[in-house]
Amino acid sequence: MSITSFDGGQLPSARPKITVTTIQEKKQRHERITCLTAYDYATARLVDQAGIDMILVGDSLAQVVLGYENTLPVTMEEMLHHTRAVRRAVKSAMLIADMPFGAYHEDEKSGVHNALRFVKEAGAEAIKLEGGAQRVSLVKRVIDAEVPVMGHIGLTPQSLHKMGGYKVQGKDFSGIERLVKDAVALDRAGVFSIVLEGVPREVAAMITREVSVPTIGIGAGPDCDGQVLVFHDIMNLTFAEPAKFVRRYGDAAALITTAVQQFKADVETGGYPSDEESYHLPKDTKLELEAILRRKEMKAYTR
Repeated sequence: MSITSFDGGQLPSARPKITVTTIQEKKQRHERITCLTAYDYATARLVDQAGIDMILVGDSLAQVVLGYENTLPVTMEEMLHHTRAVRRAVKSAMLIADMPFGAYHEDEKSGVHNALRFVKEAGAEAIKLEGGAQRVSLVKRVIDAEVPVMGHIGLTPQSLHKMGGYKVQGKDFSGIERLVKDAVALDRAGVFSIVLEGVPREVAAMITREVSVPTIGIGAGPDCDGQVLVFHDIMNLTFAEPAKFVRRYGDAAALITTAVQQFKADVETGGYPSDEESYHLPKDTKLELEAILRRKEMKAYTR
């Protein structure tokens, strides 16, 4: 069996395609859901082959790939560009694109338009947007336009300035009440899942029991239906002190540094490339060339 990639090529399918239905059924069967970010072809291909359920082209692209200080500067065009690259690599995982800051904040019409762009122009299968009850009307309109929506509440990075920094949300009763109301409102609006970021474990557990759709935690404890992390965080590629909830599963920074330093040393000492790593002329051509060079040397000598 094979599926057609977004650029038209045929890709062999190693496992069933993950869909909205797959994700929702996992909650019903009490199966944990896995999600990681990816921003380019190579990373997305490796993540997909590893069997991750959902791949999110997160607006964290702004920081970990483009070098911005926070997520706010990243544009629709940048997000579309990277989503297209990821789409070409993904065979089985569900592909979700993050709606960047400003893509849905001015009016709902532009929000729906931008959501459709992610599907039509970049091959996304769903979009994620931040905010709770205040996004219900937009969520319904996007879903009416046939685009599945992943909600995102708690610590919402696009609200950085409003929140006064990256702060855990829902630490008092008013905050807990607001989070529960937001989650229920999104659930009723029809989102297929909800990201809970930076909230106390107890609150995340309560919300997970309260809503019918899967909750995906990031800094929200182990009681969510699934977990998402930034790929660069788990591979030590962020050049910053990790958040409390980040677990590093590999050290790509050390691996890359060692490889680059070895390459530099080999070039400087003449150890790379070797004769075995070089192309050679066919034997007959080589003999003819050597004869020509000898004749040129003889002419130069006799002058």
